[in-house]
Amino acid sequence: MRRSYIDDYKQKGLRKQLVDGIRAKGITDENVLNAIGNIPRHFFLDNAFEGIAYEDRAFPIGEGQTISQPYTVAYQTQLLEVKPMEKILEIGTGSAYQACVLAELKANVFTIERQRKLFEHNKQFSFLSKYRTIRFFYGDGYEGLPTYAPFDKVLVTAAAPSIPTKLLQQLKIGGKMVIPVGEKDVQRMLRITKVGETEYNTETFDDFSFVPMLSGKNG
Repeated sequence: MRRSYIDDYKQKGLRKQLVDGIRAKGITDENVLNAIGNIPRHFFLDNAFEGIAYEDRAFPIGEGQTISQPYTVAYQTQLLEVKPMEKILEIGTGSAYQACVLAELKANVFTIERQRKLFEHNKQFSFLSKYRTIRFFYGDGYEGLPTYAPFDKVLVTAAAPSIPTKLLQQLKIGGKMVIPVGEKDVQRMLRITKVGETEYNTETFDDFSFVPMLSGKNG
């Protein structure tokens, strides 16, 4: 994958237009909007996409995965209500764009990718060295990272057929999980708050379409 790492006035202008468009769609958290405005999305894509990198849509990144639509990234991040220094588990690193948004919000990010090629690619992606608060793991997202639990927040960036029990167990009491749930082409976005050791409150939000969350590791 060939990428451009030049962030010129044209790209910054397109990024501002993208942020304005996301704001117009209903994202109100200025910290989230600023984070998206700070990250050169075209760095995460092949040069073939450079001219359209700031359109508000998903693009393929290989291994059957996509970089999410910026509005979707903003929507999930806003629901997560990120606070500085929180410990966040992300399921599905993908391009690492979402992880960088969380890092821009000063979170400590633990992100898991099951596709070895994407995991290895991110290890070589020089731009990510800017974000010292992101830790990358190769593994099964359904298992989470019990060694590093509990987490303040969990963010799932793939469609789960049901809510993974092990991820709920790795939340702190008072912690939140944002996850798209559904087995068909459209999933419902949920925010689950852990209110006791085995007690949870679930809020239901809008419909989205994500790639499926798969178990195991793909070498």
